[in-house]
Amino acid sequence: MKVDLGNLNAFLAVARAGGFREGARASGSSASALSEAVRRLEAQLGVRLLNRTTRSVVPTEAGEGLLQRLGPALSEVEAALDVVNGFRDKPTGSLRLNVPVSAARLVLPRIIPSFLAAYPDIRLEVITDDSFVDVVAAGCDAGIRYDDRLEQDMIAVPIGPRIQRFATAASPAYLDRQGRPQHPRELLGHACLRSRFSSGVMTPWEFERDGSTLRVDPTGPLLVRAGGGTDLAVEAALAGTGIIYLFEDWLRPHLDSGGLEPVLEPWWLPFSGPFLYYSGRHLVPAPLRAFIDFVKISATSSA
Repeated sequence: MKVDLGNLNAFLAVARAGGFREGARASGSSASALSEAVRRLEAQLGVRLLNRTTRSVVPTEAGEGLLQRLGPALSEVEAALDVVNGFRDKPTGSLRLNVPVSAARLVLPRIIPSFLAAYPDIRLEVITDDSFVDVVAAGCDAGIRYDDRLEQDMIAVPIGPRIQRFATAASPAYLDRQGRPQHPRELLGHACLRSRFSSGVMTPWEFERDGSTLRVDPTGPLLVRAGGGTDLAVEAALAGTGIIYLFEDWLRPHLDSGGLEPVLEPWWLPFSGPFLYYSGRHLVPAPLRAFIDFVKISATSSA
């Protein structure tokens, strides 16, 4: 059976976005064009692929099965066609990155503007997601993660600062009122601002000094979603609500301005920086290859 690739792409866009309007915005098409393409595909296959209501569009069992197999397959087709891009002076096309909020905030701003200036024909889409996802199945070309969350069988390229630290801090007003902890265990008696991953796991508070590590599990008045709710926790810390535990680079502007005061700095835990990772089992699209090379050059020049 010969199926139009455009109809398959239309189905993929709608199914991933959860609606025709949302799929149109993501794909740059129109909702009516996507709807007609999906109808043609369903008619040709003789099976309904999407259940449509006024509020949502959800894949049927058949549609879900097609979706699971279609994403990686179409990515491979697009990558194969993209080989032609290697013969251009400047690569063109789209690049989709799946990254945690911390990378979007702390790593990419130092790279993306100059990359897009160097490659004006590349359209970059950055999807922020702090959950552990299969970037290929999610329709992304590559992702950014830390080494403890890298998927197996992936090629990893260092990106951003190679050594970072987790920092604890609070407003001077809070510390004047409640005291300044001298040991991580003293945090158990303080108001601490916690965060939780989308999986439900609480983000750990870990410390290190003189080769020994220590983990504490404090409580406090505020719990936020890691990534999306982090700025709220920072604002609460600035307002004197409690002690926050976060990337040092995220807190650095407030530490430098005096809005926040370091807490237990000799115990701050260092960790390795993030990696750009992508599948080694698929052809590397030209936009991704250009980005990989740009990241490597940037790392060399900043070393």
